[in-house]
Amino acid sequence: MRLLERMRKEWFMIGIVLAIAGAKLEPSVGVNGGPLKPEITVSYIAVATIFFNSGLSLKTEELTSALVHIKLHLFIQIFTLAFFPATIWLFLQLLSITPINEWLLKGLQTVGCMPPPVSSAVILTKAVGGNEDPPCLVSFLELSWEEISLKQQSSQMSGSERVPEARLR
Repeated sequence: MRLLERMRKEWFMIGIVLAIAGAKLEPSVGVNGGPLKPEITVSYIAVATIFFNSGLSLKTEELTSALVHIKLHLFIQIFTLAFFPATIWLFLQLLSITPINEWLLKGLQTVGCMPPPVSSAVILTKAVGGNEDPPCLVSFLELSWEEISLKQQSSQMSGSERVPEARLR
């Protein structure tokens, strides 16, 4: 009985482990153009579902109080969009003197400059019983910023600078 109770309590982590195991066993299911169509389901449906589900559970008073926490929002924005990317940049400067592949370093720099995924910010906050109002607002702001910056970066790159998509064998 204890095991069943523990599994109910840790359902989210068990689900993550099962999803990773499934992806390891059958990676072709989740590739672009595959049966799950992640280019549509993840990009549009999952993100919209997370925001919609979180929005349904928000109380207007709590959302209003989350809006006025300017110091919290400034701290999160500065940390995720300035401090963390600067720290990653310094770390990459150290790694650049090693024989690590240049494209791996560019990929790490790109990922280091991106805000955390919306699902992580909202779902994990909710899973630990935290107040999910601020993460919803911050995720919305960061998602908007990420969309704008990625479109600008993509339009500034020439075709030869783009990395071709990896193909599964």
